[in-house]
Amino acid sequence: MAAAALRAQLNALADSMFTTGIVDEAFQHLRSVEQEGFLAEVVNLFIHDADNILNEVAHLLNQPVVNFSRVGALVHQLKGCSGR
Repeated sequence: MAAAALRAQLNALADSMFTTGIVDEAFQHLRSVEQEGFLAEVVNLFIHDADNILNEVAHLLNQPVVNFSRVGALVHQLKGCSGR
């Protein structure tokens, strides 16, 4: 019973994220074909990579002399990770 309630809550959250534009049709497609935790693994990898990239960007932006070339490369990498 608790698992069904959690699944319903997760589905409602995912639907809400789609409605507000946080996720797109690609996410919905992945969600529909998920097998053996594939989507969860992809999301976890993205969050880990994005966190590392954003931390490095924040570190670079706090330097007395900002290496904008490196910041740009990291932002480009983050964009690539997001699939957009």
